[in-house]
Amino acid sequence: MRATGGFIALLVLALPAWAEEKADPPAKARIEVTKDGIDFYAGSDLVTTYLTSSKQSKPYFYPVNPLPKLGVTRSWPIEDVGDEKKDHPHHRSLWFCHGDVIPEGMEVTKSGDKRVKGVDFWSENKNHGKIVFLDAKVDGNKVVTRNEWREPGGKKVMDETRTFTFEVLGKNRYLIVFDIDLHAGECPITFGDTKEGSLGLRVRKTIALETGKAHNQMTDDKGGSGEKAVWGKVANWCDYSGPLGEGGPVGGITIFADPKNPIDTAWHSRGYGLMAANPFGRADSFPGRKGNTELVKIAKGEHLKLRYGVFIHAGDAKDGKVAEAYKVFAK
Repeated sequence: MRATGGFIALLVLALPAWAEEKADPPAKARIEVTKDGIDFYAGSDLVTTYLTSSKQSKPYFYPVNPLPKLGVTRSWPIEDVGDEKKDHPHHRSLWFCHGDVIPEGMEVTKSGDKRVKGVDFWSENKNHGKIVFLDAKVDGNKVVTRNEWREPGGKKVMDETRTFTFEVLGKNRYLIVFDIDLHAGECPITFGDTKEGSLGLRVRKTIALETGKAHNQMTDDKGGSGEKAVWGKVANWCDYSGPLGEGGPVGGITIFADPKNPIDTAWHSRGYGLMAANPFGRADSFPGRKGNTELVKIAKGEHLKLRYGVFIHAGDAKDGKVAEAYKVFAK
């Protein structure tokens, strides 16, 4: 009996710290608005901050921490730390926008990209659009924010109400639900067929598939694994996971698409670290939408409502219980 008990004790000690299940209830979710943005806490641990400065091209989340002070998204260009690749300066941690928003009948400053027919809110090339944060109202574990999407000359193209609901699903398992309400109050809106969109994130270098490490994984709910199997396909969720720094513990991040959304989601997910849920790109952008050339539109005065989730977790997709978290989200 003593030998058996000792063996069990050794097994328990072998578990990583983040995997230890405790009887204590999950830490309480808390949201605070500051002069720099909106902080999301689990107990005393900062999980993420939504940065809202009007000097930015768009609001975005940074840092994004599955474990205390260990981020899953890259630091550059927000901070120049470590050896992160200095490419795609518009890949700012975690964000929502689209690369070609066409305000029908409105004259706008032409984009620096000839492929863009309307306003480019994705890149930070010459004459890009800007999503301007207006205000926020916190109600418990929910915060309602308002934005204006403006063309390069400063005219408002579209209004948006973006609501975040923050939930702690367990130890080092956090869910942020995005309820996005796009309102075509100024004119009809058409979303161009481009892969450059929409709810996107850039994982840190140590997680990206191109590093070739055994722990690095990109998977979707259809069983796809790796860029070739995931990119351009339609799926309900996509997860990216790997070491949180050189020699660090494994952590990951998942984007969930609500199956009740009026538009399904194709994935602009790449081995160099980008993962983006795109409801707007059509057949010219994604093989998973072959034959679908009908552009997404909002009539003047109408709304388009989309619901997504971002699940931040320790471990890979299996250890982080991504499939179980999706069921919670989809309810």
